[in-house]
Amino acid sequence: MEKPNIVIIMTDQQRADFSAAEGFPLDTTPAVDRLGREGVRFRRAYSSMPVCAPARCSMLSGRFPKATRVRENGGIRNMYCAADLTDVLRDSGYSINLCGKNHSHLKPEELDFASLYMHHGAVGGARGHQDGSGRPPNLSAQEREMDSWLAGLDHGVSTTPTPFPLECQPPYRVVRDAIECLENRGDRPFFLWLSFAEPHNPYQVPEPYFSLFPEDRIPDRAAGPEAAAAKGEKWRWLQNLIREKRPQYEEQWRRYRANYCGMIRLIDDQIGRFLEYLAETKLRESTMIIFTSDHGDFAGDYGLQRKGVELPECLIRIPLLFTGPGIVAAGQDAFVSIVDIFPTLCEAVGAAMPDGVQGRSLWPMLRGESWPEEEFRSIYAEHGFGGLHYGEEERPALHFPYGGPTFDELNSVTQSGTLKMVRMGRWKLEYDMMGRGRLYDVESDPTELVDLYRDPELAEAKTQLLEELLKWTIRTEDDLPHGVYVQKRAERNWYAAHDFRP
Repeated sequence: MEKPNIVIIMTDQQRADFSAAEGFPLDTTPAVDRLGREGVRFRRAYSSMPVCAPARCSMLSGRFPKATRVRENGGIRNMYCAADLTDVLRDSGYSINLCGKNHSHLKPEELDFASLYMHHGAVGGARGHQDGSGRPPNLSAQEREMDSWLAGLDHGVSTTPTPFPLECQPPYRVVRDAIECLENRGDRPFFLWLSFAEPHNPYQVPEPYFSLFPEDRIPDRAAGPEAAAAKGEKWRWLQNLIREKRPQYEEQWRRYRANYCGMIRLIDDQIGRFLEYLAETKLRESTMIIFTSDHGDFAGDYGLQRKGVELPECLIRIPLLFTGPGIVAAGQDAFVSIVDIFPTLCEAVGAAMPDGVQGRSLWPMLRGESWPEEEFRSIYAEHGFGGLHYGEEERPALHFPYGGPTFDELNSVTQSGTLKMVRMGRWKLEYDMMGRGRLYDVESDPTELVDLYRDPELAEAKTQLLEELLKWTIRTEDDLPHGVYVQKRAERNWYAAHDFRP
């Protein structure tokens, strides 16, 4: 079989539930929703950790953060795996290309094409094919001015439309560069990581997107600021941090959500533009497309913005869909993870899954074939960089990663300790290194405000979930590096397909 081209379209900090396909009342993602109808949309997909670099390294390696050793954004240098997605695809004859946000262990100079952007626009360094034609970003004066304006927003919310045209927006430029990349792709099949740095903060959009979702049409928050107090110390600490940095935040949350929705729609329109290019150049029918995000955004829920504390559904559940050659259209309720993308692509291109991969291949699901439901009855995720939890009383120590009292929701306080989660059925169980557990009925309590861990009527369900979490915790112990013994590997990493009892 001819190898398909592969495009992973990734956004940064996009909630799974902010789309019409999920029942959201505003039409933020028409192009992506069409993709979902053409292929397989996973309604229960989860990040490995709701933090950018750990999640991205997990996607590229098929390993959870405790195995990659990237448990915080500042830990990329610790990345550990036998081989990643780019290694496997390069060995399978693919060109390897990145347009947009990296924030992973990948080295741009080792890619065939790299054009890099972050939250303030273009990133310095080579842009173009790495065959001697790489060159510094050739930005127009207006693009440079826009990038400076983005930096001046200080990751905040713009209360007025962005004073630059759509063509200056980073998502537009990322697609422009992706088209340039494919125009000069050569004869090899290509892998393209089309990686948007939005709808991550700063929250800004030009017209018509600024007015597309008026504030009075924005749905109410699922939980208001009073909910943070009920969730615990870290939640209260983050809320106070936000209020000190942005005292006007509570008055602006509707504008924040309106901008966030507008950013999602702007990205979606650029995805549509890229898909039109694939169709016009006859590449669409030979290209597998995966759409996902690294994690979600509070978007005002709990009186919070961005991300930061623990594992609520709004942060940890992500959009995930596959479409392309051989993929059968279907909706899917199996519990899956961002770590499953890599092993799925290994099987899709006929490559062996490298040692140390912890994710499971979804390829038979995508092709409408049989698969063991028991294998996908639950999913696991992680949070925290270790040690003990910091408390509110330790706030004067200013545990920030970059030194000095700057606002960053990802800091030593919010990321402290170790928390693990399992989702199964309607339930979510969380458990930390101190032996403290929480149990939520996500169907009846989607904002996870009622802790049922001590409910005697749920003792049996709690025991089952604790056993499920223990199973995942043991299963995801890293088996690298190897010694002299030869491991027996589960085909497709489907452990439930085997019934070995010692």
